Amino acid sequence: MFRTMILSMIKRFVILGGGESGVGSALLAKQQGYDVFLSDGSSLKNEYRNELMNAGIDFEEGKHSSEKILNADEVMKSPGIPEKTEMMKIIREKGIQVISEIELAYRFKGDSKIIAITGSNGKTTTTALTHHICHEAGLDCAMVGNIGDSFARRIAEKPAALYVVEVSSFQLDDIITFRPDIAILTNITEDHLDRYDYKFENYIKSKFRITMNQQSTDYFIYCCDDEVTMEYLNKFNIHSNQLPISMKKELPNGAFIKDGDMYVRTGQDFTTMSVFDFALKGKHNQYNTMAACVAATTLDIRKEKIRDAVQNFQNLEHRMEHVATVRGVEFINDSKATNVNSTWYALESMTKPTILILGGVDKGNDYSLIDELVNEKVKAIICLGTDNRKIHEAFGNKVSTIVNTSTAAEAVHAAFHFADKGDAVLLSPACASFDLFKNYEDRGNQFKQVVKDL
Repeated sequence: MFRTMILSMIKRFVILGGGESGVGSALLAKQQGYDVFLSDGSSLKNEYRNELMNAGIDFEEGKHSSEKILNADEVMKSPGIPEKTEMMKIIREKGIQVISEIELAYRFKGDSKIIAITGSNGKTTTTALTHHICHEAGLDCAMVGNIGDSFARRIAEKPAALYVVEVSSFQLDDIITFRPDIAILTNITEDHLDRYDYKFENYIKSKFRITMNQQSTDYFIYCCDDEVTMEYLNKFNIHSNQLPISMKKELPNGAFIKDGDMYVRTGQDFTTMSVFDFALKGKHNQYNTMAACVAATTLDIRKEKIRDAVQNFQNLEHRMEHVATVRGVEFINDSKATNVNSTWYALESMTKPTILILGGVDKGNDYSLIDELVNEKVKAIICLGTDNRKIHEAFGNKVSTIVNTSTAAEAVHAAFHFADKGDAVLLSPACASFDLFKNYEDRGNQFKQVVKDL
């Protein structure tokens, strides 16, 4: 009934952006009977171009043709496209409805359940761990969104009974009916402010949209130790069951850690587990683990399954990934740390004297956030970027050794030179990678290859 209603309203469906979410949306929309057109301002990857051609989907690349876009009944905007682009301004002025890929996917999910995870930091790890617990418990589940396949592609090609979706603020900006059965908000720190008119409050409101359509039968898991989350929590009309997590106080529902033990309760039963058994180390990962365990408990997954999964989980590539130990020096790849808060979490978990590889495209970073940890743990900083002035200004009086490098090989060799046996070299750049690398994966992969060649 709902699908028939949507199709009767929407005939012409235009997609802006030909990345994973755009192509996934095109495939799903075509499958569901929409008249689909995809437009990408730059060039498409060969694999995506071939997929569109094989599916008989009309597309263009290297331009946005007004006559082919502005006759849309609805536009799906890929998350990488800012509102301030000329085409988006015209689309908004014409009053054409704009949605995100997760909104499109939600329309055709059927009876499947959704766990949606957002937050400034920790959402990728929490998504991967939540999916791992569900998979280990034997559930028919898929990990989608910013990690893995796009949500829309998975629904089009291989539907599952449960979707664990990593969701960005950009995707939440353009939802209408999207409603997760379980929503997780890991934390909120300043990020992507260039997309929100440099107003932190706009970004905060975007994150809380994850609860917008939730009902009393749904769950909202959040960190009550996060000051920003708690400051804004009561400013939104949240109808779902709230399940907070904390390391600072005992809670009647949700999860908390006390004296090295985690306690989880979503109904009558308690699940307990020692934090020393967590596969993921570091204080920040204890929050991520609590959130994943609370989500799993609401699905009635057995305690033993949750405990086993938390213990045998393998960390993600490019996220505090152990690469190798060379002559007593440990190398850790945290290339996914593209903001200062992520680097703070990485340093917080370090237990060895650290040579920190830092730098890249600065998104308005405030390095004072990591001052204390740098003072405490960092013996040298290796800059890896085209413009390292801010790093020198921030840490020139705090760290005796700061060196500029312009390739992964230079950075690794410089770090190795300054490291002693028992030290760690941590690539946790606190910056985007586009000045010297294709993306954070390319940066991490180059780092790992040089380490392996030492």
